[in-house]
Amino acid sequence: MNTLLKLLAATTLLTLTACGASAPAMRAPEMAPLDLGQPAVLDKNHFHQDQMGNVTEAAMREILASPVFLEEKARIGVVPVVARYEPSYDVPVETITGGLARNLAENGFFEVVSEVTTDWPGGSGVGGLRELATRYRAEYLLLYRHRFVEHEKTNGWGWGWLTVVGGLVLPQNTYETAGVMEATLFDVKTGTLLFTVYERVHALEDFNVWNNDWKIRKLKEDLVGEATEKLAQRVDMKIRDLVAARPEKRAGAVAQAPEAAPPGAQVAQ
Repeated sequence: MNTLLKLLAATTLLTLTACGASAPAMRAPEMAPLDLGQPAVLDKNHFHQDQMGNVTEAAMREILASPVFLEEKARIGVVPVVARYEPSYDVPVETITGGLARNLAENGFFEVVSEVTTDWPGGSGVGGLRELATRYRAEYLLLYRHRFVEHEKTNGWGWGWLTVVGGLVLPQNTYETAGVMEATLFDVKTGTLLFTVYERVHALEDFNVWNNDWKIRKLKEDLVGEATEKLAQRVDMKIRDLVAARPEKRAGAVAQAPEAAPPGAQVAQ
């Protein structure tokens, strides 16, 4: 009887051991990743507070989708403008627009380059600019303007007023001016702006009390005169980018920028 009980106990123990060995180990439960799919392409303006002007949503999308490049054998005019890009009607005594026109003629990317007179009868604002360009039969206008901010204070030489005579001759006024020269390429046919470049200038001078208006005007003229070449170089770089972006004429052909001015290029006087 004892032998039978021992065999039964041993058999039971072997069975439980075999079952324990074959059972899989306990693991932490796993969750399958959520299938969120690919994010949708954004094609809608969600900023409902944006105010649309005269450009419709469809026109805006058409403009932004169009290629940007410089047309071949195009004509360009260089015109000074004032606030809100209205033509400047001052006497054109400054040399900046002439320098920009010469540089555009020398780079050879335009068939005709001309400084534009603003005395011709026409409208104001952008409409007036387009009318002027049409009279010159120019597809592009390079719009130029400069603006200055000024600060003036009495410096350490101000004690000269204690002697009266010293106040009249000592440079007790410190004058500081900072300016920005701006050139923008205007596509006359489409009304779009292809680029804007800036050249910033700065000066700090001490003056006495005599003829300061003339001194300040001369200081500004010298600043913009010295920076004209730098501004022209910035314009030239942007023009070359637009030439390089011209659509290919045929498969495998890449538009090349001319190395020199074509025979017919000239600055119209």
